[in-house]
Amino acid sequence: MLNVVLVEPEIPANTGNIGRTCVLTGSRLHLVGPLGFDLGQKAVQRAGLGYWKSLDLTTYRSWDDFVNRALGEMGTNVHLLTKRATRTYAQSTYRENDWLVFGQESAGLRKELLDAHPHLCERIPMYGDEVLTNASTWHRTHENLHPELQRDICGNFVDEREGQISSLNLSNAVAIVVYEALRQLEFPGMS
Repeated sequence: MLNVVLVEPEIPANTGNIGRTCVLTGSRLHLVGPLGFDLGQKAVQRAGLGYWKSLDLTTYRSWDDFVNRALGEMGTNVHLLTKRATRTYAQSTYRENDWLVFGQESAGLRKELLDAHPHLCERIPMYGDEVLTNASTWHRTHENLHPELQRDICGNFVDEREGQISSLNLSNAVAIVVYEALRQLEFPGMS
């Protein structure tokens, strides 16, 4: 079983899609608050999440609550998914009970966490990464735009000084990493 951790998720549709992926793959979903939406029974019914009752779900009030309650289980099998990593998810080795940790849609994981654990950081390579890592290309393609109005290849506003890269929708990113982990774990039908 894999553990998918969403830290302060903001968009209910992403969390719903990720919950469905977890149900279908037998993964456990951990939601670390504060959440940007309501998980009450009425909200779940209104969203049409009929599978939600089948989801192995644990919620936490905060990052500190998560660390206090889950740290003993986590061990060293933690993968911090971020745009700010040099190693890719495909270069990682996944094991049973690994923890795949994803940050907020708007901000990702906290810089302090990433800086404290660079050996746990992984990213999903995307078309457009080279645009932001090659400054001369970036300046040539965006020279007439004010820095606050520059967009990456997916149309996201970026600040080149931050080194931000185009990002996938959170539910897509989770699915990509979960299915690579399952492939490595020889999930039925993945060979």
